[in-house]
Amino acid sequence: MSGWNTALVTGGGSGIGRRLAELLLARGVSVAVLDRDAPGEAAQQLQALAQRRPDTRCCYLQVDVTDAAGVVDAVNAAIAALGAPDLVINSAGVQDARPLAEQDAAAFRRLVEINLFGSRNVAAAVLPHMRPGAQLALVASLAGLVPSYAYTAYNASKFGVVGLAGALRLEYIASGIEVSVICPPEVNTPMVEVERRTLPPVAAKLKDTAGTLEVGPACDYMLRQLQRRRFLIIPGWRARQVARLARWMPWLMRYISESTVRREAR
Repeated sequence: MSGWNTALVTGGGSGIGRRLAELLLARGVSVAVLDRDAPGEAAQQLQALAQRRPDTRCCYLQVDVTDAAGVVDAVNAAIAALGAPDLVINSAGVQDARPLAEQDAAAFRRLVEINLFGSRNVAAAVLPHMRPGAQLALVASLAGLVPSYAYTAYNASKFGVVGLAGALRLEYIASGIEVSVICPPEVNTPMVEVERRTLPPVAAKLKDTAGTLEVGPACDYMLRQLQRRRFLIIPGWRARQVARLARWMPWLMRYISESTVRREAR
């Protein structure tokens, strides 16, 4: 698969990260999974999947991406076990769908620390070990390209991840390392299922514009685009149309979003 022998996936214990790890293992790529949860059912299933392929290995390391020193230690342990990664995907992240007035400073800071500083910590830990031709992908969100209702902290953090990825891509051109950013719309994962219980109706209506994807097809698309060494990867046709509209006709995107908010408010 595109020269990938070893991969490192953060947030690999559930959701998008877990599915990406499964797909890579099924294709014979050895995978180091980093996740804040202790090894359990996910680690066991990933290990079992690795055992089905010859010369494919999987290691699971518990770490919180907000702990910069801990991430360095986990990355060093993963490299000692499997070797330097050809592909790194930072999928660790959280959501918190609340307007600014309902979110205190501590909650805002926590989300930014996980989504943005976590991306920085992973990038800083892995890039010194990556060889020419290797790839780093940061999972952001369509909310990193298009503002959303009740996603104040989430938008801020994911816009930051998109900017971080763009800067890193320029910084590592001379090193021969590719940097990508993945901006999916809503994807059916356990985290999203929990979020929907308290999601404001206005926010749900706006999210419907880009549609909802199942995790399997979304991750298949991500890996295909990474194989093609794309920078900006947006799974879902509707999501790509929304992103194009926001980029080329921002006034129309604002009109659609603001009209939806006003209509739902009535």
